Amino acid sequence: MSSGTPSPLRAWWARRPPAAGAAVMATGILSVGLHLTHHEPLSRVALVLACVAWLALAVNFASLLLFDRAKWVTRAGTPGALTAVAATTVVGTRFSLLGWTAPAAALLALAALLWPGLLLLVVQRWGRRMPGAVFLCCVATEGLAVLGASLATSTSTAWLAHVSLVCFWLGLALYVIALFRFDPRQVALGAGDHWVAGGALAISALAGAELLTAAHHGPYLWNHDDDAVLHDATVALLAVDLAWCVVLLVGEIVWPRPRYDVRRWSTVFPLGMTAAATLSVAAAVDVPWLEGPGRALVWFAVAVWLVVAAGAAVSARAGLRSAAAGDADVRSTTRR
Repeated sequence: MSSGTPSPLRAWWARRPPAAGAAVMATGILSVGLHLTHHEPLSRVALVLACVAWLALAVNFASLLLFDRAKWVTRAGTPGALTAVAATTVVGTRFSLLGWTAPAAALLALAALLWPGLLLLVVQRWGRRMPGAVFLCCVATEGLAVLGASLATSTSTAWLAHVSLVCFWLGLALYVIALFRFDPRQVALGAGDHWVAGGALAISALAGAELLTAAHHGPYLWNHDDDAVLHDATVALLAVDLAWCVVLLVGEIVWPRPRYDVRRWSTVFPLGMTAAATLSVAAAVDVPWLEGPGRALVWFAVAVWLVVAAGAAVSARAGLRSAAAGDADVRSTTRR
């Protein structure tokens, strides 16, 4: 093989779109859900998988930034680029639940550093009739709120809770803006990322639950009226998220799309996030009967994760074979 020709694995990996970050988000939030349901061994296996995938994507992100700036800018302007922020906050949240405050804080700092630049690049290129990935602006912002509130609880840091509250409301504002850009036909035609329309509300509900927990178990943060508004908003967000899930599930039944697409990881993530949000809201607002549906949703999300992972494995195998065949053709041409 010539020195200028990348290996089949590198060639295949270089073609991974920014939306591949949703695989980290999906696996990371499954780890959170399994932790909340006390299945710690499985939770840690999912966390290891999420960390490995996150590191691989981080290396790819950094290498493009350093050595192929034009390609990095092109990819950074797509909605899927915000999965870099969201994935980082999801992994950081799981670290925070383990009590690993220092790495969780480091990931929060990294996500906060990436968030404004990527958000600006993405929003500048918004158009009309956007796919479900348009809601990643909300997901990334609410991810900061979730991780920030989780750390505020574990470290009793009031200012971090206040900043997280700002991110919570900002994320909801971005959701409303994105909703007017979203193409409703994606419910019937979307390749998987249309589920983020519900997942964005799920992570918003999770952020609200984490903020309520921070207020109830830490220093004084805000008055009773503010707490009541946050309580009602959190419950409403979960209710609307569950309604979205019903609509999206009906859409999958009426207009089935069985073929694998990398954007299917953006289907797994909302399901896992809805499960985690349901369990967290149940604890934060003291509604025990929500725990049953939350546990059922965790296992449903696990089942969908396994199906999508199987599709990804088959797709990767075919992609590697194609890359290897292309490499063989290049070497044959070079010999001539």
